[in-house]
Amino acid sequence: MPGPCNIKKKKKQQAKREKKSLLPRTDEPSPPPATVPCPDDNQLLPATPNIYDPGTGPRVRSAKEFLSSFFSQPPSLNDPLCAEFAQEEILQMLCTVLPEETAIILWYNKSRAKGRVCPSCRRLYNLGDALPDLIQDNPKRAVEPRSPLLAREQLISGLCSPLCFIMASFNHPGAIKTTWGRVAEDMDDVTWDLLNGPGVGIGDEGLGLLLKMTRLADLGLAQLCFPDANIDI
Repeated sequence: MPGPCNIKKKKKQQAKREKKSLLPRTDEPSPPPATVPCPDDNQLLPATPNIYDPGTGPRVRSAKEFLSSFFSQPPSLNDPLCAEFAQEEILQMLCTVLPEETAIILWYNKSRAKGRVCPSCRRLYNLGDALPDLIQDNPKRAVEPRSPLLAREQLISGLCSPLCFIMASFNHPGAIKTTWGRVAEDMDDVTWDLLNGPGVGIGDEGLGLLLKMTRLADLGLAQLCFPDANIDI
């Protein structure tokens, strides 16, 4: 028969086992430390602003993004011609014949009475603004009277300076002087033959075609979108 000493000994052993079971086990691997996902390097950098100023006036990086921005003027619906060009269908037609960015800029310029984005340098301005010279070392606001042909060209195509006009007409150098600041009614057949020619074959993001289209009141969209009509512009 077990004596009193054996009973006490068993109770002590049982108590030790229970105490051991309440202690954390040291042989089990500890859980891995919580990790916080690191953002991508690009997420840490601020977004590149769409409007920037290199010193000669604000420029537009993305015409598509510009349309929905605070800086974009609403269409001039009180002007019948601007209201006609402001239709979404006109923009869609332009996108079929011009690169998207060039098409958006042309559509913006034709549907706004004063607001302009230069198709060549992307400068943002209003008709009548005194713009800094693009080729000065220290750009200053123009103080000389503006050329009437420059003012007219800004109205016609949105090209903001003689330099930008030359860049747009680079494929047709022979027609530069006779096209500058003029529309179809002011141009002779020789000039139109030069514009309708193949040009020198330099890629210009559609600026040469924009130059030609803007000489016409309706941009020649009927001829461009329906080539079977076989009508030159």
